[in-house]
Amino acid sequence: MSGETTFWDTVDELRAAHARYAREAYGFVVAALGVTVQALPPERLADPERRHLSGRELLAGVVRTAATEFGPLAPMVFGEWGVRASEDVGEIVFELVRAGQLSARPEDTVEDFRGGPDLLSELARAAQNAPPAPGPGGRSAPAA
Repeated sequence: MSGETTFWDTVDELRAAHARYAREAYGFVVAALGVTVQALPPERLADPERRHLSGRELLAGVVRTAATEFGPLAPMVFGEWGVRASEDVGEIVFELVRAGQLSARPEDTVEDFRGGPDLLSELARAAQNAPPAPGPGGRSAPAA
């Protein structure tokens, strides 16, 4: 085995130092970042400078991805993970930046995540408007 630290090793080290957030929260934020970047328009995606997401763009992507993945359970899942406010998403991002797992521009700060709409309320609102999650076999679940 190589001496490289994996993403999950880094997450475990961060949590050992201060376990404010569940392990899954870190993975989810990074996954939502990837989904959000991939959804950018092609011209923006092709340009590394324009591909960068702002804190607000990432927060919107986290909310959309959570609504799709967890539906009406999104606020409960985030609460269980210890992620209750937009600032928590920013803290996770910047813990990963300091650990070398994500990059940020010099002008990016955790403050970019503060002062936005209430995260749990946004998760609940987005979940109400999300399409049904795929059921078994990848088909959409029937409407109730």
